[in-house]
Amino acid sequence: MLKKMKINNILSLIILIFASFMVLFPVAWMLSTSLKTMQEMFVTPPRWIPQEITFRAFARIWTDYPFVRFFYNSILIVSTTTIVSLFFSSLAGYGASRFNFKGKSSFLVFLLVTQMFPSVMLLIPFYRVLNILGLINTHLGLIIVYMAFTTPLCSWMMYGYFESIPKELDDAASIDGCSKFRTYWQIVLPLSLPGLAATGIYAFIMSWNEYLFALVLTTDDSMKTVPVGIGSLVGQYRTAWNDLMAVSLVASIPMLIAFFFLSKKLIGGLTAGAVKQ
Repeated sequence: MLKKMKINNILSLIILIFASFMVLFPVAWMLSTSLKTMQEMFVTPPRWIPQEITFRAFARIWTDYPFVRFFYNSILIVSTTTIVSLFFSSLAGYGASRFNFKGKSSFLVFLLVTQMFPSVMLLIPFYRVLNILGLINTHLGLIIVYMAFTTPLCSWMMYGYFESIPKELDDAASIDGCSKFRTYWQIVLPLSLPGLAATGIYAFIMSWNEYLFALVLTTDDSMKTVPVGIGSLVGQYRTAWNDLMAVSLVASIPMLIAFFFLSKKLIGGLTAGAVKQ
């Protein structure tokens, strides 16, 4: 038995090391490329450690390109989308969890069905609606679009988490004279912080990495987001790979910060609702 457990532990360790290598290898190559000069990038065979380490690429993304504006646009749009989506999805999840109404099952299925449509199918309808409303090339237009594809699944995630919170708390609050909204706001919502963290990270990542809608629905360079700005570095005849890798590393920092501060709550939120009480 001990020998079998030792073999299983060794196999698990090998799998974890291999998986970690597959995840970290692209990041290491991005870092290596970002620290190279233009000439050294095309040396054969490629060098992992540059002979001349330079941070000029990290400086150029702020001086030679308008990435200050791109990051401002992304942070404003994504932060607003995440906060508003969390608010509405928590309300929808709480309502579906605590109230029985006609069409409840259909509503929950509909939340999942919305995720089955490829985003490119919705591009033209969104463009026409925003064009009629005069919201093309605006922050508000992108926020509305991002909310449209993050809120449904966020609502489903919050529903699963609220289901794991005992309904007896609502009954006790009702006896004490609390309204339904006050019960949600002061009692149930504070207990759902792990679920909110997991849902917020999902909404943040989905919005931060979104490229297609931001590319089509913005026409002015001053309205571009970070993914669109990164894509614009790929030229027809020349691509500054060191600059591209540098800005890609910088663009990953907000997501790393979110995971660093919310990782504990994220694990609890992802596993919540897995077991019925």
